[in-house]
Amino acid sequence: MTGHGKGRERLDAVVAGGGVVGAACALALARAGLEVTLVEPRPAPRWAAAQPDLRVYALAPDNAGLLERLGVWPQVRAARAQPYRRMRVWDAAGGGELRFDAASMAREELGWIVENDLLADRLWAALAAAGVQVRSPARVEAMEQDAAGVRLRLDDGSRLEARIAVAADGAGSDLRRLAGLELDAHDYRQRGVVAYIETENPHEDTAWQRFLPTGPLALLPYADGRSSIVWTLPEDEAVRVLALDDEAFAVALTDASAARLGRAAPVSPRVAFPLRRQLVRQQAAGRVQVLGDAAHVVHPLAGQGVNLGLRDVAALLTEVEAARARGSDWTAGHRLQRWARRRRSDNTVSAYAFEGINRLFSNADPLATLARGPLLGLAGKLPPLRSALWRHAAGI
Repeated sequence: MTGHGKGRERLDAVVAGGGVVGAACALALARAGLEVTLVEPRPAPRWAAAQPDLRVYALAPDNAGLLERLGVWPQVRAARAQPYRRMRVWDAAGGGELRFDAASMAREELGWIVENDLLADRLWAALAAAGVQVRSPARVEAMEQDAAGVRLRLDDGSRLEARIAVAADGAGSDLRRLAGLELDAHDYRQRGVVAYIETENPHEDTAWQRFLPTGPLALLPYADGRSSIVWTLPEDEAVRVLALDDEAFAVALTDASAARLGRAAPVSPRVAFPLRRQLVRQQAAGRVQVLGDAAHVVHPLAGQGVNLGLRDVAALLTEVEAARARGSDWTAGHRLQRWARRRRSDNTVSAYAFEGINRLFSNADPLATLARGPLLGLAGKLPPLRSALWRHAAGI
């Protein structure tokens, strides 16, 4: 549903940004009984099975549970969601290997590899039935707020009033800027090269990650026996790798993966995206909440970016439901600030943990090189530690 009315509306919440996290937030708040409008400048996402999206996520079990609550997970799984049942992590310098197995966790899978466009498409398909009004294409261009709520002006000339506004409009968030929230940012001077590949040997429903001095290489299991790669490289090396022809790229990738799955060859275009850490200093300003990439951009080595964003949504939903169950004000300042403090704490710890791992493993320093393999081996030989690491990543 698309709206372009010029009148002013009174809502419970306006969500700026219709990506996976923003659409999930709008849907979650609507399922909780709130009146919600979603504002998104781009057309509705469209997913086609014959055109796989290069952006994929390693979706954790807690977030699959959130999507189940929102009524979209069955549709995602029916379309294309590849379970991964094992993880293997090792270092190019040698040493031990860190292993995770679903069977040892008493689970059928550790998580699922899912395309961004598929998630967004299925979330948008559920918005209208949940009562979410969508303004698209439209963008928030001005915002005022006071103790009673927020007033937004969109670039199509319409105005919205709501009790809260949610900034889920990406790393360059307009609403975050309008709310006056500042960022701490660090450029890793790396790029993540992504593509789909075919391998000589089956992926065995396993997520493989090898740490190299230039950065980690992840091979994620995908449908039809293919794999999705995320190859972290210094900027100049990423440019060089992108310029290789398919045969030369296959040789480089096979070597970088230590031929763990045999010969690896590309079956899609290759693209690269810049890597950085970006954290908002506060995740709320008055009646504006900031979540997803608008609040935190993290290194992709652990595949936790969208998982952190969906946990922002789940935590906000919990606050809303708990308040409404008690008949109290779900927009009370202490509730919104409590949500913001807890989520910023978790997101900050995660961001710096990923950065620390990247720094330890993505360099050729002799001392770091000597320590890396044994550290992985030690973690792999301590079941309680291994289980704790996985449970934190899985959100359970």
